[in-house]
Amino acid sequence: MGVAVEVEGLTKSFGSQNIWSDVTLTLPPGEISVLLGPSGTGKSVFLKSLVGLLKPEKGSIVIKDTDIVRTSEHNLYEIRKLFGVLFQDGALFGSMNLFDNIAFPLREHTKKSESEIKSIVLEKMDMVGLQGAEGKLPGEISGGMRKRAGLARALVLDPEIILFDEPDSGLDPVRVAYLNQLIVDLNAQIDATFLIVTHDIGTARTVPDNLGLLFRRNLVMFGPREQLLTSQEPVVRQFLNGRREGPIGMSEEKDVAQVEA
Repeated sequence: MGVAVEVEGLTKSFGSQNIWSDVTLTLPPGEISVLLGPSGTGKSVFLKSLVGLLKPEKGSIVIKDTDIVRTSEHNLYEIRKLFGVLFQDGALFGSMNLFDNIAFPLREHTKKSESEIKSIVLEKMDMVGLQGAEGKLPGEISGGMRKRAGLARALVLDPEIILFDEPDSGLDPVRVAYLNQLIVDLNAQIDATFLIVTHDIGTARTVPDNLGLLFRRNLVMFGPREQLLTSQEPVVRQFLNGRREGPIGMSEEKDVAQVEA
């Protein structure tokens, strides 16, 4: 069963550059949430903050009654065990075959025997449709298969929270549709809490239980999917419909100039 992630008043900057301010949302346990936003709005920075790789200047991230922004390194290490992450490029080791790539977290973070590891790895590969591909190198398979291998690796420690950093990046629409259905099926099967960051509108319309939008360094909305899909907020309508006319400009700098004018 997934766990809730409660984010309140989160603010992150790099030097004088503010990334986002006062972000507040709750990822409901066991549900799929999607965070949308134009390029450069700090979606990936938000994911890194959730797992404690980046420390926000203000706010809290509470998981199982622990605020990971203020907790000790030991407690943070324990909380990180709850997470699985699918990185944008799959982040596979090019010199390792798929079996060893997927087995890597088990060998690094558990004391399981090789026979136990083999059983777990083959199970996860089967879950993502990669049975029989364990001997292949990442360079020998398609981009979609690399994504699925990365997903299998994210699953091997049986996480309660899984983060997806633009899983549709670099895939054609057909592969995106297959991957999205796989994500929905896996969520129903393992009941973990999923958060996907993306700017793919098809994913936003079909996959999540909950949907949010980051823009101009703020969380514009977050809530049940239909609430955002039917919103009349100008930035939401422009983003969902892919229009040039609206508050979103060609660059984040233009967006900021407009809001500060």
